[in-house]
Amino acid sequence: RETANFEFPLMTKAGVRIYVLLNATTRRDDQGNVIGVVGIGQDITGRRAQEREYTRLIDTANAPIFGVDTEGLVNVWNQCAMRLVGYCTNEVMGHSLVKEFITDDYKTAVQAVLDRALQGAETE
Repeated sequence: RETANFEFPLMTKAGVRIYVLLNATTRRDDQGNVIGVVGIGQDITGRRAQEREYTRLIDTANAPIFGVDTEGLVNVWNQCAMRLVGYCTNEVMGHSLVKEFITDDYKTAVQAVLDRALQGAETE
């Protein structure tokens, strides 16, 4: 059963732009031939607004904020981190935080903290 999730904007009759998350699933007949698609939509306009506000708060915070993905690659780097360290966002995004930006004497300790956090453990 093939499904796809897709976010896209819709214009309401009143001219308001909303965002929908569509889950589309193929419909098949008894022989397995595709005969159409069934789509279930969810209004995610509010969620998208919250995500934009969250991103804005992180970016303009007075503390350096960074994030890494499960591979340890930088995926969040706010303006304060940029000012403090000197690297622009586009210089760090997708790069290994520990391998490229942490001094050798702290690489093991920082990697251990990140590993524990990625496993859901509290860090100190």
